Amino acid sequence: MESAALAAVPFLVGGLVASLAGFAVTASEAPFGLVTVHLAVVVAFGFALAVRVAPNATESWFLDQDRDIRTRLTYSGIVAVIIVTGVVGLVTLASSATLQLQPSLQFLQLLSALDIAWVVAALVIGGIRGWSRAVGMTMGVLVGAVCIWSIWNYLRIVGFTPDGGWLLDGSQLMRLVLPLDMVAAGLAIAVFVVGTRRAALTASMPQPIEQLSAQS
Repeated sequence: MESAALAAVPFLVGGLVASLAGFAVTASEAPFGLVTVHLAVVVAFGFALAVRVAPNATESWFLDQDRDIRTRLTYSGIVAVIIVTGVVGLVTLASSATLQLQPSLQFLQLLSALDIAWVVAALVIGGIRGWSRAVGMTMGVLVGAVCIWSIWNYLRIVGFTPDGGWLLDGSQLMRLVLPLDMVAAGLAIAVFVVGTRRAALTASMPQPIEQLSAQS
């Protein structure tokens, strides 16, 4: 757990420092492009952090507890997802503030970033555990891109309030965003569970013992 936390610290510090660049950007009354780019950058940041943290979430966590390998892998994976999501949330808050987005739009960015971050992290961790690094990364990128597109599409159709804030349209949200969110969440949970189960089975298998070669 310490290794995962330490791996996340440079990302957190770097993300907060990079957020200062937002002061150089002036938000318009209809910041469609700015919001889209900002969300894409934050999601990419979370994806990179998930890839970095994933190898540290192993069955060696919680060894002082009387638990099997699958349970320990599940716990370590959940904690890793929380670490990634928390760091993404902090960086999103800081960067949204420095970009001087309207408060309701900052809230939308935070909700969107947190929602996508945990899904991407679960997919990356589950995919790497169950299949390979390439599979986990591919699933994280594809699903993350679809989630960003759903927010982009919502803002494209609904638009913004007159002062550049989040224009909430419940019917459009239910039609354009929430169905994709639910599918992404279901997929992330399934991949995480199956990937963790496969990793636990592999870790439980007896390791081959190398035979000593005959000495002359």
